[in-house]
Amino acid sequence: MAETLGAIVETSLRELQSGLVDALPRLVTAMLFVTVAYFGIKVALSVVRSALAGIYSDQDLVVGLFTTIVGVFLWFGAALTLLKILGMGEIAASLGTATGFLALGVSYALSNMIADTVAGVYLLRDPDFNVGDTVTAGGVTGTVRSIELRKTRLEVDGDVVVLGNGEVEGRWTRMTTRPETTRGDPERPDDVTPSE
Repeated sequence: MAETLGAIVETSLRELQSGLVDALPRLVTAMLFVTVAYFGIKVALSVVRSALAGIYSDQDLVVGLFTTIVGVFLWFGAALTLLKILGMGEIAASLGTATGFLALGVSYALSNMIADTVAGVYLLRDPDFNVGDTVTAGGVTGTVRSIELRKTRLEVDGDVVVLGNGEVEGRWTRMTTRPETTRGDPERPDDVTPSE
């Protein structure tokens, strides 16, 4: 009985040693890949952030949002590649497919929020739509109090009406312009930029 147990332990240790020797090149390759991916992604995100900052110089929120989205995609691709290097290509393929379906479902569920965000980017860049303008949007006429990434706030008879930017950007009409401000919230002077 003791001889059988000793033989089993010896066989198990030999198989473990053989498995480690076989896996060592993959582990070294994986560690090298993670190091290169880390620095490559850092450089790529720096380039993306710089390019977007040049385009959206006054919109740190937009730059941060798009840089984060690019970073998530790059890290996800790196993780799938790492699984492939480690010999788990089938798991990587399944994970990629499942994530694709999950992203499709999430994007459908968040379609209104995504539409408001995209419209917000356009409104923030539109030189004809500014804080202080009196506009009609979504059946409401009021003075633009603030323009944010997803929402626009209008002041109507002392009350604040919040509209989704998708609703505002689709169809709005400017009635009058207040020349002393262009962006931000007039209640917070640090957000107000004097017009030129």
